[in-house]
Parts: sequence; C-alpha cells; structure tokens
Amino acid sequence: MSNGTAPTSRTVLLRGGEVHSPADPFATAMVVERGHVAWVGSEGAADAFAEGVDEVVDLEGALVTPAFTDAHVHTTSTGLALTGLDLSGAASLGVALDRIRDFAAARPGDRVLLGHGWDAARWPGGRPPTREELDKATGGRPLYLSRVDVHSAVVTTALLDLVPGVTAMTGFAADLPLTGDAHHAVRAAAFGAVTPAQRAEAQRAARAHAASVGIGTLHECGGPHISSEDDFTGLLRLAAEEPGPRVVGYWAEQDVDKARELGALGAAGDLFADGSLGSHTACLHESYADAGHSGTPYLDAAAVAAHVTACTEAGLQAGFHAIGDAAVTAVAEGVRAAAEKVGLARIRAARHRVEHAEMMTEATIAAFAELGLTASVQPAFDAFWGGEEGMYAQRLGVERARTLNPFAAMLRAGVPLAFGSDSPVTPLDPWGTVRAAAFHRTPGHRVSVRAAFTAHTRGGWRAVGRDDAGVLVPGAPADYAVWHTGELIVQAPDDRVARWSTDPRSGTPGLPDLTPGSALPVCLRTVVGGETVFVRPGE
Repeated sequence: MSNGTAPTSRTVLLRGGEVHSPADPFATAMVVERGHVAWVGSEGAADAFAEGVDEVVDLEGALVTPAFTDAHVHTTSTGLALTGLDLSGAASLGVALDRIRDFAAARPGDRVLLGHGWDAARWPGGRPPTREELDKATGGRPLYLSRVDVHSAVVTTALLDLVPGVTAMTGFAADLPLTGDAHHAVRAAAFGAVTPAQRAEAQRAARAHAASVGIGTLHECGGPHISSEDDFTGLLRLAAEEPGPRVVGYWAEQDVDKARELGALGAAGDLFADGSLGSHTACLHESYADAGHSGTPYLDAAAVAAHVTACTEAGLQAGFHAIGDAAVTAVAEGVRAAAEKVGLARIRAARHRVEHAEMMTEATIAAFAELGLTASVQPAFDAFWGGEEGMYAQRLGVERARTLNPFAAMLRAGVPLAFGSDSPVTPLDPWGTVRAAAFHRTPGHRVSVRAAFTAHTRGGWRAVGRDDAGVLVPGAPADYAVWHTGELIVQAPDDRVARWSTDPRSGTPGLPDLTPGSALPVCLRTVVGGETVFVRPGE
C-alpha cells in the first residue's frame, strides 16, 4: 500500500463536530497523533488535550468519518477522462460526434485522440458511431473511444492502421465496436502513444479528484490488457512520492512472479473470466435476450484453480473479473478445487477476491461465503443500468435483470463486500455509491446505509488484509474526511431503508440522510495518515 504522506508527528485536536466512531457513538472530538487516531470522545473531555496539541481544528458542526476506500479503480484512465474527452453525458449520437469534432480541433498535437464513456443504449436509435463518422469528425486522425464499460471501443481507420493484423483478430468486425483481442490490441496502441508526462498528469488529476470527494485509498486494477507495466509501476511510484490517496496495486496476469516483481498485492483485479453485459461479452448460463449467444468465457474452472493455488502458495491474493453467472460459477468452482488441494483454511486466510460478481445465484453466494471470497462490487452499476427499462433488462430481460447485484443476500450469507466505482466506468462518488446500495432499484437487494458505508470504508481495508483500519478508533490510521452535511440520522436496525430512528439510546453513530433527492454531503477536507491531502477552497 503506497501513499506519499509519511505519518506526521504533529498532534491535532478536532472538536465541535460529529465524529463517526464506534468507540463513542456520541463523540464530538478526536485527537490525531503520529498519523493515527489517538482518542475520540466528548467536547467536554477534549479540554484536557487542548494545551498539548500542535493544532486545534474547529469543526463548526461538520461530520468526521473514515475516508472512503474505492476498491476498483483505473487511475490513469480516470485521469485521462477527467482531462480529456468524456462522452458520458452525451445525450445522443449527434452530440457525441460534435464533441469529438471539437475535441480533435482543440488537441492538434495529440498523437492519438483518447475518449471514453459513450453508451449507445442511452441514445435515440441505440447505435454507436460508425468508423466513417469518426474518420470525418477527427479529420482522419487516430482516435480510441472506449464504451462506458471499457470492454469495447470504436476507433478510426487511422488507429486501425497502427495495429498490423488487427482485422484478423477475434473481436474485429467491420463497422462494429471492437471487443476481445482486437480491442486489447488497439487499446495498447492508443495508450502506448501517451507520453510519461501525460500519464503522470492524468494520475495526479485522478488522485486529486479522489481526495476532493473524501477517498483516502484507491485499489488500482492494472494489467497487460488494461494499461501497461510502466503505467502501473509509475502510479505506485508517484503515490509513494507525492501526497494524496493511498494506492494498492493489483496486476491482472496469471504470472505470480510478474505481479510480485511489479509490486502488486495480488495477481488479481481485472483478470478476466469474462467480459461485460453492455458489450455482450459477459458469460451467461443462458443466451442474452437481445443476442443469439451467451457471451465469452475467458477462463475455465481449471485455469482458476491453478491460479488460485499458485497465488496462495506464493502468499499473494488471487482475484478475477467475473460478471455473468457462468463466469462466476467457473470462478467459484475453481476456487473450491484449489481449496481441496491447499486446504480451505489457507484459501480463506488469503482473502482472494472477485471483481463485480453481478450475476450471483444462491449456490455462488453460498460458495463465496464458504471460501471467504471478497466481492468487490459497484453499486452504481445498478443505479446506471438497473430497472425495468435499463441496459440490464435490455440484455437479459426484466426477470433476470432483477436478480443482479443482490447485496442484501450476500451480506446475509456472510460474504465480505468492498465497494468501488470501476472508474472511469462510473464516477468516483462514494456517497452516491452508498445511496445506490441503500436504494437499489430492486428493493429486496437493498442494504442499510450503515452496511453500505462500512463496505465502502472498512470493507476496502479488509479486502487487502487490514482489519485495524477504515474506522475511527484509537490506534487506527488517521485516514478521515470532514463533511458538510444535513441532519444525521440513525437507521433502525430492523428496517433496511424506509423507517428511521433518532433515539439516542440506540448507541449508534449517525450518518447523513441519503434518501433519493436529498443533497449529498460535501467534502471539506481529506486526511491520509494524518496529513491533509485536500482542503476545499474557502475552508
């Protein structure tokens, strides 16, 4: 785990606010010393510390919480989306083409134009841009434009010309979005044109934005089909040298020695067992409702078992990207086979993880719980694509779509959850993520705000093997955020969403009201290891 903020030796007293801490449900003050929480308690008791600290921070009623952990991020791509062409808000194909044309005109020096975020399923007519339209909009320049799920892309002829043999690769079809090997090849060519300086600029932009929304830790999911070794090691180095959110690196390759060499915590992350629903490449037990096939398997149970065994014996985490129910089943079967070889206790202790895990069944939920698999999930996926008219329903039909992202069933079974964004697929938006889980489009899958908050804070730390962090108690790392928020509420323990309790006898620290339509908290300050990495202007 890397971050450039060495624990400070200064002692800071925060007082006059609300401190979200299980150590004291009514805490209004906190002391930070040597990069760790030293004390939490009441305003009156804080007077005893006032003379011996280096700084006193008047919270003026603000809320202090643990900083969020985003358990699945593509940092450089996030930064490039923040500083480059972002089509996530384009309401139609025509608008998208206009933005591409304007972007190309504004960036005459770029060797390859990079963009992200188009989603034809949201556009009237439902079709992506053709290669001819892109060639015209860019004036014939190389352009790589990834779909919102990053599992397919549209490109210009000039970019195809930079990849010899691409037309013979799997996933290539004339005038259709590229998938599979063809997509990976053009993506590598496009991102290979990014200079080290551009890459570092993008990484700084992404970390700065994460800090501005109260995120203290990012789980970087790199890999040979996603970024590059230089991108991955450069990010870890930058995070170690410069202030900002911590970065935990995962490298998605079935080469355990390579993952260790690159400084990764695991040969995990986006090690693809399948693709995505939006691109029709997630691997299903039954065919798509809008296509005559069931997706693409990239790994079978035997390959999963071999990788999990190798990682367990090497002392690294294993992990897989698995979205479709057939892919999730293959992962569960493979991990169980590994457990039969090396022992269930060792598998559970390793805390292997599965990214996305959207199409879960009762059998795979039970298997995750048995095997101690962490589900690294993205609640915003349901907010973006769930519902009876969303992309999930288009791809799967309404009934199957309703089964996706069953967070409540996973928690009831004891499956560890870690929340993230998969940014730039969905934005870095931690409170929005908590809201999406608490107000899931399928009511039976909803979890409490408290459970969602825990999955987005402590859950991310537990996913990397740290049980002592992600919570504001004495001895924990001083990773916290300060928020301007409305009234704090305490969710009743016997109710998932609808009824709320403000009874102080509950002994439970409150959280913001996240009811849809209410304003989300605004981050005023983010601190990592006791060092401030973001302060909102004017504070």
